[in-house]
Amino acid sequence: MTRPTLVLLHGVGLDHTMWEPLAGPAADRFTVVAPDLPGHGGGAPAPEGTALADLARGAAAHIPAGSHVVGFSLGALVAQYLALHRPDLVATLTSVSSVCRRTPGERSAVLARLDAARADFPASAAASLRRWYADTDVDAERVERTGRTLLANDVDSFLRCYRVFATADAELGPELGRISVPALAVTGEDDPGSTPEMTHRLADAIPGCRAVVVPGARHMLPVQRPGALLDSLTDFIGDHAHV
Repeated sequence: MTRPTLVLLHGVGLDHTMWEPLAGPAADRFTVVAPDLPGHGGGAPAPEGTALADLARGAAAHIPAGSHVVGFSLGALVAQYLALHRPDLVATLTSVSSVCRRTPGERSAVLARLDAARADFPASAAASLRRWYADTDVDAERVERTGRTLLANDVDSFLRCYRVFATADAELGPELGRISVPALAVTGEDDPGSTPEMTHRLADAIPGCRAVVVPGARHMLPVQRPGALLDSLTDFIGDHAHV
């Protein structure tokens, strides 16, 4: 029997390697596809004016029809856009560590991080690592690998994609109620940016969406608690497809 396809879309400034702790175990059950988003990994830098639609268009080229699409952070916004505009590609939608309909205060905070990255990119990358991994049990080598991935970015490309991350939830917010595929929203209990409140906000906005909050986890949920995330995915997809 053909295994279902699980598509994993990474976050801003990262690449497909962030999914390694989850992708290996998931390959026992799924055909795993983990592309790099435009402007990330080994691809060309993102051009001036890059928008969410551009990132989604680039991701769509790698997604077979009827896939179970999982997006992390920026990747979750891309996945939501695809669920709206390319539902033929999306059998189910899972948003991991996703923002949703930021409040003015939340918007101000993320734009301040964008300004900080523009002013001092290495310091901003170090601050991201602290925000994502502080007080976790993730091994130091994995944290260092994340740092190396961040610092390898073309800075202008990163800033353009980060602006999409900082603003695209406002674009998506009014449209979330039109998503018709089965949906799941998952975040960590201790995520300071993509908070449990945002996950419940997202679940309330998408018809029939489930919300799951993983105890003791911060932003890098696929790295810190891959087993818990995979269990949630397997249960959710199992309710909507034969796995």
